Amino acid sequence: MKKTIITVVGKDSVGIIAKVCTYLSENGINILDISQTIVDGFFNMMMVVNTDLSSKKFVELSEELEELGKGIHCIIKVQREDIFDKMHRI
Repeated sequence: MKKTIITVVGKDSVGIIAKVCTYLSENGINILDISQTIVDGFFNMMMVVNTDLSSKKFVELSEELEELGKGIHCIIKVQREDIFDKMHRI
């Protein structure tokens, strides 16, 4: 299974989760785990997703999600699980 970590950060507004989840659904990406919080008006979401069924390459997904983030005034970052784990190992 190709697990990928997606983070979304920005000023809270209506529809952030809906727009990100719609993109994922339309591209065959399954959400395995999701956590979101709003602190003092700032939205933060972290998702673990499975990209096995997506026909798009990792780079394409990453670029498209980054563009989606600009449209909703958020920063969206996409990382492969193995890279994420190595970066956060202490």
